[in-house]
Amino acid sequence: MTITLITGANKGLGFEAARRLIEAGHTVYVGARDAQRGRDAAERLGARFVQLDVTDEDSVKAAAEFVRADAGGLDVLVNNAGIVGARKPVGEVTGADMLTTYDTNVFGVVRVTHAFLPLLEASDAPVVVNVGSGLGSPAACADPSRVEFQVMALDYNSSKTALVMVTSQYAKAFPAIRFNAVDPGYTATDLNGHTGTQTIEEGAEIIVRMASIGADGPTSGFFDRIGPVVW
Repeated sequence: MTITLITGANKGLGFEAARRLIEAGHTVYVGARDAQRGRDAAERLGARFVQLDVTDEDSVKAAAEFVRADAGGLDVLVNNAGIVGARKPVGEVTGADMLTTYDTNVFGVVRVTHAFLPLLEASDAPVVVNVGSGLGSPAACADPSRVEFQVMALDYNSSKTALVMVTSQYAKAFPAIRFNAVDPGYTATDLNGHTGTQTIEEGAEIIVRMASIGADGPTSGFFDRIGPVVW
């Protein structure tokens, strides 16, 4: 039995990834900041709920202890929780704006990964999937032929760039754990006001695929539905 935790799984890509992984036989823990929304999502999915605010150290530690006591271990961690950021012109973004966005999109991933590492290290085939974005690719954002070129978001884009390096550093430090970042693509979610051109099902595909790799799967990569993301 594969034990999987997905942060920010009460809606959107996290919810769809949970649904698909449950279909594949995983026991999924739905991590959500809002307890009622999280419980409702877990009930609809046939999953387990764990309250988890990635910006709160005590919440993250409590979630790790709950999963340890309830499941006895963890095989797959999907760091999906994220925020869109300040939505300001580049010149108007402040240091405080950057801290707020990074607190969820980067520091939150580190908090959760740090807390769950002991459980992952005890697994036979541990996997970590960090949900990034093509907006974190410097090459994609510099290419006028790509949709990423049109988006200037100092805090959000740079946070997703940082997440790729965070993923790489964990992968080198823990070679027994498969660490990868993924780009779901421009998917219609609450994050972009449902303006994305892909469906939730299409966007979740790469998350599910990378959450399902075995001990011989890739590590330290950045992938979308097509393959490695241009960097």
